[in-house]
Amino acid sequence: MSAIVNKIKAPIETELTLFEEKFKASVKTEVALLDKIMYYIIKRKGKQMRPMFVFLSAKTFGEVNDNTYTAASLIELLHTATLVHDDVVDDANERRGYFSINALWKNKIAVLVGDYLLSQGLLLSVENNQFQMLKIVSRAVRDMSEGELLQMEKARRLDITEEVYFDVIRKKTASLIAACCASGCQSVTSNEDHVEKMRQFGDYIGVAFQIKDDIFDYGTSEKIGKPTGIDIKEKKMTLPLIYTLNNVEKKVKKRIINTVKNHNTDKIRVQEVIELVISTGGIKYAEEQMHFYKDKALTILNQFPESDAKASLELLVNYSIERDK
Repeated sequence: MSAIVNKIKAPIETELTLFEEKFKASVKTEVALLDKIMYYIIKRKGKQMRPMFVFLSAKTFGEVNDNTYTAASLIELLHTATLVHDDVVDDANERRGYFSINALWKNKIAVLVGDYLLSQGLLLSVENNQFQMLKIVSRAVRDMSEGELLQMEKARRLDITEEVYFDVIRKKTASLIAACCASGCQSVTSNEDHVEKMRQFGDYIGVAFQIKDDIFDYGTSEKIGKPTGIDIKEKKMTLPLIYTLNNVEKKVKKRIINTVKNHNTDKIRVQEVIELVISTGGIKYAEEQMHFYKDKALTILNQFPESDAKASLELLVNYSIERDK
């Protein structure tokens, strides 16, 4: 997969290198503890998919400029803040194979670190007079919070429908990828139609991306960076599980709900649910939906002129659903 990632990055390699320097500078602080934590966060960064979406979206419509770097830094700051807060909410001790901030420095510090990253993002956009960009990204952060709370509300009663599921993942995951694509585009053009189309493009690929993550919960855990069955343990209603609940006998449905509600730490019961989801066709259905949204994203992208950046965006879309972690 690394060869594909290198191919995707090729048109924006210089920009990504410069971005890393700018991002490091944006989180530099004189508070020793905070600086140590920021260093740790930068060291364990992921695949840089979100900055890639920002820079490739920008290059599809024009030349990367200072506004594009502001957009990428803003997204990365706010995304990192939500990850730090997420780990506190989920009581997670690991993130991408490393200890989470809350595991090393406890919840109180983790919450404050998330707040610091959020405030740095807001300051960065205001200092650069990027108010439209701030609007795009702030909406995404609001949607992410709403999505997380909606998911928690539904987890209590386990009454989530497919419609509610898509509402949750649009808010929780797709909104940020949509903000990446819209802000990248907006940094180089004032064409509102193009900005809106790129937002829609990001929304579709974000939905496909989250469905892929849902499917991982039923696979092997070594490559993914999170243990399998974790969504069941956290009472998260994923698309494969929702499909299964809608397609089994009442008695089986009752047992699944009972497992998720009351026996979600029992490895044997959780494994039983995983096997049921696979045998009922839950994974197959989720994969079909994932490809449906991927195709919708590519239909939008194909409306724009050919370029190296556009070709890389297409590769990135396919990588998002073909990745093995």
